[in-house]
Formats: sequence, structure tokens, C-alpha cells
Amino acid sequence: MTRRFLAGGVIAGPLFVATFLIEGATRAHYDPLRHPVSSLELGDFGWIQSVNFVVAGLLTLGFAIGLRRVLRPGGTHSPASLQISRPVRGSTRGSTWGPLLIGIWAIHLIFAGVFVTDPVSGYPPGTPDLLTEFGSAHAAVHDLVSIPGFLSLAAAPFVLSRRFAAYGARAWSRYSILTGIAFVTAFVLATVGFNQVDGLVDIAGLLQRVTAVIGWCWLTLLAAHHLRTLRKPRTGA
Repeated sequence: MTRRFLAGGVIAGPLFVATFLIEGATRAHYDPLRHPVSSLELGDFGWIQSVNFVVAGLLTLGFAIGLRRVLRPGGTHSPASLQISRPVRGSTRGSTWGPLLIGIWAIHLIFAGVFVTDPVSGYPPGTPDLLTEFGSAHAAVHDLVSIPGFLSLAAAPFVLSRRFAAYGARAWSRYSILTGIAFVTAFVLATVGFNQVDGLVDIAGLLQRVTAVIGWCWLTLLAAHHLRTLRKPRTGA
């Protein structure tokens, strides 16, 4: 089951990204450069993106469980090289908080699929660029769960970078830190754009897609890394 959970983490990102890219490129009146991914939930074919959110969320939630099994110090699912009698300084916190933060991101995706967002930036056609208040309780929940969701995915790379550094995996530690910085930067710019700030509003959708690809790429590679490590033959610590 641990291997299956990790494999789900490998699948979730590419499946989610491919689906919203295809939907965004083929949806009438939808501009991928301007409109957010969540807006694909609106309209006659909105159920496709809603299902995409839920499926990606369930796969990622399973990945978070599998990652926790692998990272816990001395756990029976840990690779032999990581089964140590005394945790390395800086590693224990990552083994708990890393999977937990990814799990919060996963739950946010599930909620985002169940609770549909409000129109923004003029999609669907005939709607205002920015509503002054939430159009429904569903939209309010969608936006409220997005805050802890994106914050969790922003924090996860920084948390796990400490664990990688503690075990001497400097390349993974640096990659995680750069991922966190790039993710936060792109997310802030996209948020500003969706608030109709000139100069960013017309590329807010693109910036959000950059944010998503950065985060999903890190999650996918993280899952693949631990799946490959788990499959290696145990040779002793």
C-alpha cells in the first residue's frame, strides 16, 4: 500500500496539469492567460475540472500518507538507509510536518472540487471582472480553503528541505528551497493579478499555471524519488 500511495503521488500532478491545460485550450471564451484554473468549474463542462480537483486531491492525500510511512524515523516502511536508532537533528520535524502540509494541500483540492468558485476576470462571458462579495456559500468555502491549501504547499518544500539537508541530500534541499521561493513569488503575483491590478490582470491565469506547475513538479519528483528509494534492495544501514 505504501508503494501504491507513492505511485499515486507520481500520477496526481501530471494528470491534474494535463487536464486543466487541455480544458483551458479548448473551452470557448476561456483565456488561459487571463482566467484561473478554478473558473473551468463554471459552465456546461465544469464538472470535468471539479472531478479533476477531487481525483488529484485523493491521490495526493494517499501520497501524504505514504510519505509519512516512509519518513517516520525507524518506520517499517523506511528504506534501510534511513532506519536509524537516533534521528538526525532537523529530520524528525520534517517527517511529521512535511506529509501533514501536503495532506492539507490535498484536502484543499478535494474541497475546491466540491465547492465551486465565483466568476472572475470576465469569465463566463457577461460576468463582472471582480465581485464585491461572494455570490454563494460554495464560492466562499472555495476561497477560504484555498488560503491554507496554498500556504501549506508553499511551506512544505521549506520544511522538507531541512530533512534533506540533515541526511546530506544537498541537491534535494536546494531544489526544495528554490521551489518554495518560486512558488510563493508566482502565487503572490497571480493573486494580485486576479484582483484586477493593471499589468498583471491579463497574465494572472498564466502566473497561476506557473505556480501550479512549480508545485506539482516538486510533488511529483518527491513521490518518484521516495518510490524509487523504497524499491531499492535493503542492504543494511
